[in-house]
Amino acid sequence: MDTKSLEKLFNKYYGEPVEEVYPLKGDGSDRQIYRLKNQKRSVIGIIGHNYSENAAFLSFSRHFRKFCLRVPEIYIDDLENGIYLEEDLGDYTFIDWMSGIRAREGFSEQIVNMYKKTIAQLPHFQIRAGRSIDFSYCYQHIEFGSVSMEWDLHYFKNRFLKIFYKRSVDENAIEKDFQTLIEHLVEETRDNFLYRDFQSRNVMIRDDVPHFIDYQSGRKGALQYDLASILYDAKANVPQEVRERLVEFYLDQIQPFKPVNRDRFMEYFYGFVFMRIMQAFGAYGYLSQVKGKKGFLKSVPYAIRNVEILLNKDTILSSMPALKRIFENLIRDPLLREF
Repeated sequence: MDTKSLEKLFNKYYGEPVEEVYPLKGDGSDRQIYRLKNQKRSVIGIIGHNYSENAAFLSFSRHFRKFCLRVPEIYIDDLENGIYLEEDLGDYTFIDWMSGIRAREGFSEQIVNMYKKTIAQLPHFQIRAGRSIDFSYCYQHIEFGSVSMEWDLHYFKNRFLKIFYKRSVDENAIEKDFQTLIEHLVEETRDNFLYRDFQSRNVMIRDDVPHFIDYQSGRKGALQYDLASILYDAKANVPQEVRERLVEFYLDQIQPFKPVNRDRFMEYFYGFVFMRIMQAFGAYGYLSQVKGKKGFLKSVPYAIRNVEILLNKDTILSSMPALKRIFENLIRDPLLREF
C-alpha cells in the first residue's frame, strides 16, 4: 500500500490536499509511519497490516483521551484498510531530548525532573484509566501471567542466547530457573493495565511535557513491570542511584490511586527487572538478525551493564543458578560490549 490511501483519508477529513508526505523512523515496529503536511496542519499517518494491533491502539487511545492522558488524538481511521491519522507530537522522543542535555551536563536534575514528570503519569494509565479499559482488545496476551512470561523467556533463549551466547546451555537447568522466576512473579497481583513498552523511545517530549505512544501491546499485569521498563531501558542508561530515587518517587505517586505496600512491591520489583531485560535481549536479537535492524545491537552493551549492576544485588537470581551463570558469562564476553 502506498501513501495515496493516507492522502485520500487526509482530504476526506480536512477537505484539503496534502502538500508534503515523508516517512518517519518506526524503530522496531512493522507499521509504516508518515508525516502529512500542508500550510495549515501537520498530522501523522499510519499504515499497519495487523488489524488487531491497529484496533487495540485506536481503542486504547480513545479510552486514555477520556481521562485527559497525553496520548495522540485519533482524527480519522479506516480500520478495514489498516490506515489512520493521528496527532503529530513532534520529533523528540525522551531519549532524543535528553541526549543533548546529557552531553553538556551529564545526567542532570533537568533530566531527573523529566523522568519524574513521566513516571508521575504512569499510575493514571495503570490504575485510573486501567480500571475501565476494555481488555478484550489485547491482541497478544490478555494478561502478563505465566504464559506471557514464558513466551518472553523463550524469546530471550531462542533469539538472543542461541545467537550470541558462546557456551552451551543446559536446557533442563535453564527451564527450571525460568519456572522458578515465573512462579515467583505470578504471586503478585495482576489487575492493573500494563503498558508493556513504557520506555524512553515511546515518550515524546513536546513543550517540555511528556506525551505517550505505543501502548497497543498493553494487557493486565503487575505494577512493577512498567516501572522496570523505563528505569532499566538499556540505552537511556539511567544511573543506578537515580533509579532507586525514582522507585521511591513512583511509590509516593501511586498511593493516592491504590495503597501499595512498599516492602511487597520491592519483593517482586527486581524479578520484573530481570524479566524485562531478558525480553529486551530477545528483541535486540530478533530485530537485528531477522528484521535486519542492526542499530538495535547498540543497546546490548547497556543491557549487559544493567545485568552487571543487578548481579551485585540480593535478588531472586540467587535461586536461579543456571541463569545466574549465563548472566555472569555474558558480562565477561568483551564482544557484547563492543556493538
